[in-house]
Amino acid sequence: MPVTEQKAGRVQTVVRALGRRFHTMFTSRGPGFRRLAQSHAGSTAGDTLVAMALGSTLFFSVPSTEARENVALYLLITLAPFALIGPFLGAFFARFPGAYRGGLVVSSALRAFVAVGLAIWLDTFLLFPMAFLLLVLSRFHGISRSSVVPIVLDDARDLISGNAQLARIGVIGSALIVPLGLLGVGFGHPSITLILSALVYTWSALSAVGLPPLRVERDRSREARAARRRAAAPRAVRLARFATAGVRFLNGFLLLLVAFAFRDEDAGLLDFSALLVAAGIGYFVAAFVTPILDRKISEEPMVVTGLAIEAGAAFIAAQVFGLPAAALLAAAAGFAWGTAKFGFDGLLQATVPEEARGRAFTNAETFFQIAWVVGALLPVILVIPVSFGLTVAGLIALAIQVVYISAVLVPVVRHRRSAVAAAETAGERKPPEKNVLDLM
Repeated sequence: MPVTEQKAGRVQTVVRALGRRFHTMFTSRGPGFRRLAQSHAGSTAGDTLVAMALGSTLFFSVPSTEARENVALYLLITLAPFALIGPFLGAFFARFPGAYRGGLVVSSALRAFVAVGLAIWLDTFLLFPMAFLLLVLSRFHGISRSSVVPIVLDDARDLISGNAQLARIGVIGSALIVPLGLLGVGFGHPSITLILSALVYTWSALSAVGLPPLRVERDRSREARAARRRAAAPRAVRLARFATAGVRFLNGFLLLLVAFAFRDEDAGLLDFSALLVAAGIGYFVAAFVTPILDRKISEEPMVVTGLAIEAGAAFIAAQVFGLPAAALLAAAAGFAWGTAKFGFDGLLQATVPEEARGRAFTNAETFFQIAWVVGALLPVILVIPVSFGLTVAGLIALAIQVVYISAVLVPVVRHRRSAVAAAETAGERKPPEKNVLDLM
């Protein structure tokens, strides 16, 4: 057999193996998870295409000063109304706790229509309100998806593993669509990329239609409503939400800090694409590592791990800043966000009752979005030297770790002392010493 035929045979074998592996990622957890995975892949791929189209319009095609103004305006537009829409979504899910499937369908279908409108009116004043609407609908889809995960999984112990598998599928879907997006932006017009995103969103909506319906019976009394509000935010979830928001704040800060540092040095689209790819790789690696960590430690240390990695990468990049260091930082930020978010989602899904998850996820996603925008605004409004900014980011990450660990461990220590005192009062033998981290 000729050498070329042997090589072609090997390539075909590898392609078939990858295809089977990719197919298994969708089908290994049952038909409900497959439908959810397809809808999630379409949603993330569409969001990637929209980000590429808007990035080329708002950031690369204008002078540096105008780019800062455009980005600041976009961030402010996303921040102010989101604080109002978040409670609205929370109230919506509180009143219609079985509406998660409808949320997936509606959010994807509406994004398809808005993307077409954005392609038509991309160069008009309608760009910002339509971009904001796409962002809100994307969050609506993410909240609905997170609330559906415990329903489509047969085993509640697989929550973090299921979340991580969805993340891997989302990253692969985005990576596969990026070349088409680059062709649209580079050789055509951003409108072509937006039309493609509309097609992907439509596929996401159609996939979600096949999900099993969710019917939740609720007690509508005032006492039951108050109990659901309390259940939506137990102390462990509130603390993890604070620390995860810290990771999100740092990601926004670092992204815009590095972006404008590169922008001022006339870096091109390929350099920024390398950073986005690195961030995606970091997030993708987290989707593999987090299920392994889940078998060894609880959710809270996962959040701490994310903060520690982000702090270390920021300190390293501050010393030797350049494209390689920035790519390492982007990968670390993606890994940190993935680790922290998977841990937080698993904790919330495991501790919050089914009928209260929609409100809990809505509050958390709103908090995370506000944290990201506030972090991103700082290097846009202020011209911060990149080395100084990276050092400050590392110190902030360390500070958040200290606060979070202290808040988590203090009640554990108190509980331990109370248990020891109760045992001694009852005349029992003092229990063996145990590391308080094991109780997490």
